[in-house]
Amino acid sequence: MSSPTMEKFDAIIIGTGQAGKPLAIDLGNVGWKTAIIEKEHVGGTCVNVGCTPTKTMVASGRVAYLARRGADYGVHTGSVKVDMVKVRQRKRTIVESFRNGGQSRLENTKNVTLIFGEASFIGSKTIEVKLNSGGVRQLTADKIFINTGGRPEKPPVEGLERVPALDSTSIMELDILPEHLLVLGGGYIGLEFGQMFCRFGSNVTVVQRGKQLLAREDDDVAEEVAKIMREDGMEVLLETAALRVEQNAAGTINLTVRTKTGERTLTGSHLLVSAGRAPNTDRLNLAAAGVEIDKKGFVKVNEKLETNVPGIYALGDVKGGPAFTHISYDDYRLIRANLLEKGNATIHNRFVPNTVFIDPQLGRVGLTETEARAQNRNIRVAKIPMSYVARALEMDESRGFMKAIVDAETKQILGCAILGIEGGELMSMLQIAMMGKVPYPVLRDAIFAHPTLAEGLNTLFTTLEG
Repeated sequence: MSSPTMEKFDAIIIGTGQAGKPLAIDLGNVGWKTAIIEKEHVGGTCVNVGCTPTKTMVASGRVAYLARRGADYGVHTGSVKVDMVKVRQRKRTIVESFRNGGQSRLENTKNVTLIFGEASFIGSKTIEVKLNSGGVRQLTADKIFINTGGRPEKPPVEGLERVPALDSTSIMELDILPEHLLVLGGGYIGLEFGQMFCRFGSNVTVVQRGKQLLAREDDDVAEEVAKIMREDGMEVLLETAALRVEQNAAGTINLTVRTKTGERTLTGSHLLVSAGRAPNTDRLNLAAAGVEIDKKGFVKVNEKLETNVPGIYALGDVKGGPAFTHISYDDYRLIRANLLEKGNATIHNRFVPNTVFIDPQLGRVGLTETEARAQNRNIRVAKIPMSYVARALEMDESRGFMKAIVDAETKQILGCAILGIEGGELMSMLQIAMMGKVPYPVLRDAIFAHPTLAEGLNTLFTTLEG
């Protein structure tokens, strides 16, 4: 049997995520002969199993929450019932729309060849693709971009491989409502799904190994998040380690945990494992190209996203670091700037905003108070409860608080955490101020339309006076 003919391209992109897809389109539009390889669905984690489907389902959960609170606003809705089949179909419809739109743009871009199959290296600049339709293609290019993302990872818990545990992908395909959902992990994935299913009508228990939820946040932020989760009816167990899990003959999940006071067995109908993600590098055969990875399998890159092999780059979650869609997209912009615009862009000191889509949202950017104090910075901390914001009270959405860290001498905003209604949008306002190096007194004295949530920034920064 003869070997397939080696096909020459200017660029090969492995993965159609939030960096790979726009990069392929840009390269094609400037005349680069580009191959982009996708194992399953166009769009990467975000469109298919991440941001788009989860936030679609979060929206359904919020509607259920508001419907049950209708009487607080003088609106009586009667009994609230959640149709999980309909929730799932709404999610699927939106995902398919985004996915199909992305695929169409790639297929209709000149000089771009979309190939469905699994890619692996067979040399430093050569790729073999096992086609989904059968057969093999071999490709070579001087520039290769790895954008393969990550997948849910299972922690080392005894018995976990023998029970039907859910992950962040499979839980969105449920067509029934769990009676009692056990959530292993108190990070953003566990909290978003936990609160969502609590609002759908499930009993929910979150098991967190650490002393607080959202380990990277300040203590006061994490404590307020835990308070809100408990107010919503969730059980939150901190400093609790999962030891072993089993499923009995009746289908019940028994999760044995170790708490500060001893062992305890939790029982539930379903178990969600949300304890980290692993990079999709294990089947790329990176050793054939000489590309270095770290001990967790993430591709090592420099500040311009280039690996140790010149001409091979890694973008998005596969390279480690902040695993956010907007960071993956910024990776694409960096590559575009350097390759197509002859720039000198790096990832050094770039802003890494993020929003946890619990309700109320938690939006954060820049330094936390803990980080700023660890750097021995001379700071001042502005903080107000959302109950000080008129618009939040008018909406009866006054849980949470606003918090900003400022430099005591320059008056520059160093970071913020906004836990409140539309916290992500308010955080973005402060990020814009940080990007423009706007000192906080300008926001303190700014005229914002009344009544808006933005007016809360006046009040927030007024607390720093005196």
